[in-house]
Amino acid sequence: SNLLPLSFRSSSQLSGSHGPGFAKLNRREGAGGWSPLSSDRYQWLEVDLGGRTQITAVSTQGRYGSSDWLTAYLLMFSDTGHNWKQHRQEDSIGAFPGNSNADSVVQHKLQHPVITRYVRLIPLDWNPNGRIGLRLETYGCPYNSDVVSLDGQSSLLYRLSPRPKQMTKESISLIFKTLKNSGTLLHAEGQSAHSLTLELEKGKLLLLLRQEHLGSAQEVNYHHLVSLGSLLDDQHWHHVAVEHHSTHLNLTVDKSTLWVQIPPTFTHWDHSQVCFCLTEQGLGSRRSIGPNRNFHGCLENLVYNGVNLVDLAKQKDQRGNVTFSCAEPVFVAMTFTGPQSFLWLPGVTELSSTATSVGLQFRTWNKAGLLLTFNLPKQGAVVWLYLSRARLHLQILKSGSALNDGQWHSVELISRQGHLTVSVDEGEGATAHASPPFLVTTGSQLFFGGSSQDCMNPFKAFQGCMRLLTVDNQPVDLIMVQQRLMGNYSNLQIDMCGIIDRCSPSHCEHGGSCSQSWSTFHCNCSSTGYSGATCHSSIFEQSCEAYKHKGNMSGYYYIDVDGSGHIRPQLIYCDMTEDKTWMVIQHNNTDLTTVRPSPGKNQHMAHFEYTAEEKQLAAVIGQSEHCEQELTYHCRKSRLLNTPDGPLPSWWVGGPGAGQVQTYWGGAPPGSQQCSCGLQENCVDPKHYCNCDADRTEWYGQANDSGLLTHKETLPVRSLVLGDVQRPGSESAYRVGPLRCHGDENVWNAAFFDKETSYLHFPTFHGELSADISFLFKTTSSSGIFLENLGIKDFIRIELSSSTEVLFSFDVGNGPLEVRVKAGSPLNDNRWHRIRAERNVKEASLRLDELPTATQEAPADGHIHLQLNSQLFIGVPRLWKQYLYTQKGFRGCIRSLQLNGVTLDLEERAKITPGVQAGCPGHCSSYGSLCQNQGRCVERPNSFSCDCGPSAYTGAFCERGTQGLSLISHSSALPSSISSDMTLRAENVSLSFRTSQSPALLLYVGSYHREYLALLLNKHGEHLDPLTFMLFLKSAFRDRLRNRVLKRCYAFLYRHSAIDICVRVSEVKSFSFSPDSGELDPELSQLASLGFTGCLSAVLFNSISPLKAALLHPVPSPVIVTGPLVQSICGSNSANPYAAETTHHLSAAITCHFLCFAGVIAVVIFVTVSALAIMARVLYRRKGTCQSQEVKTVKPEDSPELAFSSQTSSQNGPSENQKEYFI
Repeated sequence: SNLLPLSFRSSSQLSGSHGPGFAKLNRREGAGGWSPLSSDRYQWLEVDLGGRTQITAVSTQGRYGSSDWLTAYLLMFSDTGHNWKQHRQEDSIGAFPGNSNADSVVQHKLQHPVITRYVRLIPLDWNPNGRIGLRLETYGCPYNSDVVSLDGQSSLLYRLSPRPKQMTKESISLIFKTLKNSGTLLHAEGQSAHSLTLELEKGKLLLLLRQEHLGSAQEVNYHHLVSLGSLLDDQHWHHVAVEHHSTHLNLTVDKSTLWVQIPPTFTHWDHSQVCFCLTEQGLGSRRSIGPNRNFHGCLENLVYNGVNLVDLAKQKDQRGNVTFSCAEPVFVAMTFTGPQSFLWLPGVTELSSTATSVGLQFRTWNKAGLLLTFNLPKQGAVVWLYLSRARLHLQILKSGSALNDGQWHSVELISRQGHLTVSVDEGEGATAHASPPFLVTTGSQLFFGGSSQDCMNPFKAFQGCMRLLTVDNQPVDLIMVQQRLMGNYSNLQIDMCGIIDRCSPSHCEHGGSCSQSWSTFHCNCSSTGYSGATCHSSIFEQSCEAYKHKGNMSGYYYIDVDGSGHIRPQLIYCDMTEDKTWMVIQHNNTDLTTVRPSPGKNQHMAHFEYTAEEKQLAAVIGQSEHCEQELTYHCRKSRLLNTPDGPLPSWWVGGPGAGQVQTYWGGAPPGSQQCSCGLQENCVDPKHYCNCDADRTEWYGQANDSGLLTHKETLPVRSLVLGDVQRPGSESAYRVGPLRCHGDENVWNAAFFDKETSYLHFPTFHGELSADISFLFKTTSSSGIFLENLGIKDFIRIELSSSTEVLFSFDVGNGPLEVRVKAGSPLNDNRWHRIRAERNVKEASLRLDELPTATQEAPADGHIHLQLNSQLFIGVPRLWKQYLYTQKGFRGCIRSLQLNGVTLDLEERAKITPGVQAGCPGHCSSYGSLCQNQGRCVERPNSFSCDCGPSAYTGAFCERGTQGLSLISHSSALPSSISSDMTLRAENVSLSFRTSQSPALLLYVGSYHREYLALLLNKHGEHLDPLTFMLFLKSAFRDRLRNRVLKRCYAFLYRHSAIDICVRVSEVKSFSFSPDSGELDPELSQLASLGFTGCLSAVLFNSISPLKAALLHPVPSPVIVTGPLVQSICGSNSANPYAAETTHHLSAAITCHFLCFAGVIAVVIFVTVSALAIMARVLYRRKGTCQSQEVKTVKPEDSPELAFSSQTSSQNGPSENQKEYFI
């Protein structure tokens, strides 16, 4: 280095031979380097480079021949020797590692060159067996630039004449520095109706694109207003660039770039003049929407489409005080970094003073903190000036609001003649007054930001910056404070403001709003559909299949197809009534639409807009096993795909993006130019491949051309063009159904690792700032690694550390961090368990099944980028450089593995990997409980299903009771043989009903020996509860069978109340469906004549479901029903004639204590209506609905006390409408 010794300055020196002039690298003069008087963190060494220089690297060395060297330090830069700015490496790391001895040289290359004149190094740590010792060198080259200074009243106008020609990429770039947080940087416009403006507002850069309506100078249409950057009023240089492409702009501020979509009207710039001024100055009608101020500061290297305007403007139009150098005031700020920070200054010493004042400016993100405190010696009191809830308080006074916005705010406290005044922002904010009964003076000492240790501070310490301190209208020289020539301080950074905007750029994802304090930030994720510290993880499932296997029913659900990806959640209907789970996406016209000839139109065109966004559609189709869409065409003299002339009359457009023209119809393969009848060779005219191409004059309503489009590459249908609709007599109708998809390929994608050395590998996982990992596993092993990805130093790993604990660990450069979740029961139970792990810049979290989430906060100012370079290994044992397995791999199944919303195809990779099998059976052990009402779980290769055969219920989980509505009088059923050798130890009867009739006969079970079981509903008005049930078990031949008596007990439950009834009956051999009403008891005979009108559901006699058999399996069926069978919808709405009624659930168990019997059993639901035929017809037309809740059938036990439960199925979504039938 050729720098003179006078170019080096320091905070202090141990002696003359330890001065800063001896701090050059590799020099041995003097004591061999610089050492300060005391070794603490308030020392510094400064180098004046003589002019602005582009610095690329810095080297350090200890003091020659000594034990004095630095082990860590901070690097500061400045253009003026004041207002220092700390240089931060990647991930905002401020500390640089130093030396390990006195003579070796440690060099750090800066990731980005820094342009500066002054360099300052602040020691952080040093050799514990020595003191601070340093030799220093900087590397770089001189930096030249064109600079202009504007004082807030001046302006600069440049006319682009002739106008620049069109370019493929147009751009504006500049560098600026300012102390003012608002002002117009640049305004460019031309003869067209649009303009571009760059403005500062509250320290942020605004880009304004606007278009003015021609002929109306007062009407302005603002098209785009975007914001980027923060704290740009820090009096440091900031780089701004605007690149204009055909459809978008790239706005760059320092290291952040924002992509901005622009309308077609802004496709070309034709700016004829550029002004650094208020837009009304020199440019007439254009007006700024921002602050009404010119820019006050310095501009450097302003380049417009390759032309340096600052250089050319020296000979162009100038207005006001424009100087082509950067003249800037010197403001010395100080940073209060933590709770121990404070500044002490001497106060007023003249006790006779009757007036005092204290002023300051501050900026902070915190809502609370102490700004100033001093004693009132005469009154024995203390004055506290502090922030609370972002408002300024002085004892009982408070003023100002939102003072934690990071902007500079001025505060002045004035006490004069018994009046106390506190003003904020020079009266622009707020002013508060008080008249205390005593004189307020500052006393002998003032504390700013905090207080010394021997003084109790009842308020939170201030964290932020202060500057422009005044006491009794006299400015405080903070440089003297820094040199310990006045006052005292602790944990202060003087001559710099170290405030950082942790929300710029924001780490809050998916539209989450960012707020911050001095040391951290917070994301508000409400109304985003995402959760976590950075709103990264979706709160919704990725498919209807996932919702179904959490036990949900049909309904509308928010589907987030890519999890934490950029595609927004969409509300989609999930149809779970069948074994398959369908995602149904509607569009704007799913009805049958009639087309008739229209004058002047040769074609009919229809365009379909779907309720899901384009990216959502593509993702749903891509991840589904099967998709289909109905396409139907009814015609009369309207040909479809073939005409005698040859040209194609009709076609449709389908597929991803804009879609492609398709020339086939539903049921035929793509490109075939056929309909389904042509493929099946059953068209009405064998010469044609579509029914409608026969060109018949009669309607082909039944023999239409319809079918399903099932090729995912051509879905969805986006538009339809019908060409043969203009001829006289032509008439047609079409229907395009909703898009329906089923089968989530991600949910059941699994692999089985049958050895502890088995593993799968995938490309490197890229989750630098945010990473979420979720999967399901099941195992019988007590430990093993699920997945691992390594970098040079960084890594990420999830493992089963013990049979009851899952461990999530990673390292991003701050040292390993671990998050653990401990389960209350063993996890190696061969059942599916779900793991969800997330790591972001703020915290790491881990969740196991439904246990509480465990979290671990990340360091506030540590490394944040996760840098990995190895392959991602699944199920791999931990392998080190010594090739020794330190922990065994995973043995078991992993399913539905997703990283940042992307599913890894385990099955495809497993097919080509030894030791790993594709798929993993055995789901009933985990999901069998979803099968309700005695439904039986059935294993499938990649799923499971519920067999509802032994239950009276239907549905995907046997949750819907089979329901019928009785309306036909004197219905009867013939005898039915259920089983010829059934041995019964107990009979169980259950059903649900809804009716407004009483009395009524609900159920009748009879035998060939005239023994019967009857379930009755009491008559209204009797002494008993109108809804009291009566159970009868009687024999018409008791005298004949008196010697064979059987005791039976009934455990009867109604409204969760149990009643036991015991009677003795004779042995029952068989039952009959067709009781003769003449042989019944008079009471039953009368009730049989009245019949039953109402709703029956989920009728079960032992293992027999007669109603289910009659309605769902009519052929062949052991139950014969006389009369019509009409399907209806069961629901609780106002149109329901039974809406005012309540559905009642009944379960009765008959247990044998003395004698078991066998025989042929026949069951009948005796459903009759005694009303006249007209009433039956009226009720038949009303098609009422009723809603039945689930009934869990009683399990037979050898005890009269039997369990019974009733539950509804309304989990996390709307219940589906249930089907009902008229009998």
